[in-house]
Amino acid sequence: LTQKLMAELFECSVDNVSLHLKNIFKDNELDKNSVVEDYSVTASDGKKYKTKHYSLEAIIAVGYRVNTTRGTQFRTWATDKLKNYIFKGFAIDKERFTKGSRFDTRFFDELLEEIREIRASERMIYQKITDIYATSVDYSVDTLETEKFFATVQNKLHFAITGNTAAEIISSRADNEKDNMGLSTWRKAPKGKIYKSDIIVAKNYLQKDEFKKLNHIIDMYLDYAEFQASKGKLMYMKDWAKRLDAFLQFNEEEILNNKGKISRAVAAELAIEEYKKFRIKQDNKYLSDFDMTIKSIKKK
Repeated sequence: LTQKLMAELFECSVDNVSLHLKNIFKDNELDKNSVVEDYSVTASDGKKYKTKHYSLEAIIAVGYRVNTTRGTQFRTWATDKLKNYIFKGFAIDKERFTKGSRFDTRFFDELLEEIREIRASERMIYQKITDIYATSVDYSVDTLETEKFFATVQNKLHFAITGNTAAEIISSRADNEKDNMGLSTWRKAPKGKIYKSDIIVAKNYLQKDEFKKLNHIIDMYLDYAEFQASKGKLMYMKDWAKRLDAFLQFNEEEILNNKGKISRAVAAELAIEEYKKFRIKQDNKYLSDFDMTIKSIKKK
């Protein structure tokens, strides 16, 4: 592999790979002449350029030094194989040996089925995005990349369709003077009571046209996931994170690049203060099933 391809493999910069290789040769961990070969590569301009390619030994050595999530995954895998070799004298990929390649036709058929199940499920719209992300071939719930994606996906979608983050939507739309405190939906809608848990959910404040835009983006994302699986293309965590921004840009929506102006805690506090006032009015107007029954009996 070239340094550029190694950087893609371990998800780091080319400069980082170059520095590790320099130190590997400096420490005499590997002989540079044995692991580096110059190949002529035709570039996009039609000209041929000599490019350095590095052997498997060099790639493994870099993998043991690079400080990225992919590097950690590689070291975990390599250590397990090395342990088996030391104790048993051999190392076998049992799953591949018995079932063939992991990424065979069956793998992509099952992936396609899983994606269609996500589409058909009753899961919340945001959860469908995170469910697709979890189909990544390198998915790990414990990585910083996953934590960041899960933490920002709702805000990115909210910002794309309203120009506000979830916290900003709550703080700007929660109003005790408005019908239903500004909510368009809630847990016991349309006739049931509004509870405190309802007024701190940004989605509950979205209008019909905003919901339509949101569902459109989600559908496009799911269509793309199905298409990639049907083509037999592997998707990684970084791919799904990039694709979310790409779909928002394609729909000419703005991309959220920060955490917004208001924190979730402040937004919740503001909404709860509005709810305290709204609740008094709601309790005065609200008729329970019992109240309705008594009222009906009295009329008779």
